[in-house]
Amino acid sequence: MPVVVENEAPGDERGALLAYLEAQRGGVRRALHGLTEEQARSVPSASALSVLGVLKHLAHGERGWLRTMRGGTTDYEEASKEWEDSFTPHADETVEALLALYDEVARETEESVRAVASMDATFTVPPAPWDAGGDRSWRWALLHLIEETARHAGHADVIRESIDGKGAFDLVFETGAMPEPDWSAFE
Repeated sequence: MPVVVENEAPGDERGALLAYLEAQRGGVRRALHGLTEEQARSVPSASALSVLGVLKHLAHGERGWLRTMRGGTTDYEEASKEWEDSFTPHADETVEALLALYDEVARETEESVRAVASMDATFTVPPAPWDAGGDRSWRWALLHLIEETARHAGHADVIRESIDGKGAFDLVFETGAMPEPDWSAFE
């Protein structure tokens, strides 16, 4: 369930992109709402994913993109190991700890996006087996982060619903992310 994203100030492209990214992050956070540590780590479907694993993956993935966007270098083998590890929370990576990490990464992303001179500024993506790499704009990167976060928010929704039957609508209203509408007004 997407929440209503407020309209940006005229001409505030950064604000619009960051607001949509944050809306998708909220979906992942809400998927964890009310779960025990055991439930958050559970793998209730044929997939190997847990809701907490999705959160960890997104936090590490966004931080990796931010490192690349800022011009940092990444060793492909090291990045592959980090990616593989990103789906499985370790014992010390609790719901609270990974939510705090995700919030920290979100702040870093927002600060970096607000500080870059232009959304047209570019950085270099290193080549990978699935992509030749090359120059990309910060706009492209934010759109990519929105895409990836939305995809994984959908995974988190399905996993959560498999755990206790709560769907995205339930969690949006339960957490107060959006008031439940007066449905009778639309009858």
